[in-house]
Amino acid sequence: MRVLKLHPWNISTAEAGRLQRDLAPLVVRSRCLFRPLHHVAGVDVSIDRIHATGRAAVVVLSFPDLRLVQAKTLERGVEWPYVPGYLSFRELPLLLDVFEMIDITPDLVLVDGHGIAHPRRFGIASHLGLFLDIPTLGCAKSLLCGSHGPLGEARGSMADIVDHDEVVGSAVRTRDNVKPVYVSIGHKCGFADAVESVLQCTSGYRLPEPTRMAHLAAGGRVAL
Repeated sequence: MRVLKLHPWNISTAEAGRLQRDLAPLVVRSRCLFRPLHHVAGVDVSIDRIHATGRAAVVVLSFPDLRLVQAKTLERGVEWPYVPGYLSFRELPLLLDVFEMIDITPDLVLVDGHGIAHPRRFGIASHLGLFLDIPTLGCAKSLLCGSHGPLGEARGSMADIVDHDEVVGSAVRTRDNVKPVYVSIGHKCGFADAVESVLQCTSGYRLPEPTRMAHLAAGGRVAL
């Protein structure tokens, strides 16, 4: 896959914050560029904090049957510490190198993290979307910013995530009576597209199949 070169990674936290604010307006929050889905990808990174290494995984699945088509992993040292709100600077250098090993360009990438549901409206899903220039969405297991009201217990129940009076995502129930996931636009994707895609990619588990399989691959718990 072709990966754009947007900026260097050897910058300070203060510079990273300014960069997020500068790049956030480039995020496309529209359905107009959303292509029909034939392949969806999931990404995840497992960090070994003791040895300061990371194992990044990208899996590509056919859609709508969600069969594994291709998977690649890469393990090496990570330079950035864990800083809330700056996950992409820790994980994307690894993930982007894995994407360059992928032969199939997916129509949508599901990221285990946030998109615009981020204090500076530029989480890892949005950052990745700009580098790849394809649709991405964030599907996180916990909130980073904002709050939401109650939602029903049935699969498909939703509630807006609101931060500083702006709707930045949705809490979505992917299975009956289980904790919701937190879905937000990454890039080149609308709110409704993001939620619908997460539900279409979820089968039997709380997490969508692409990110669930990427999580297993990043942890070395699935044969690829």
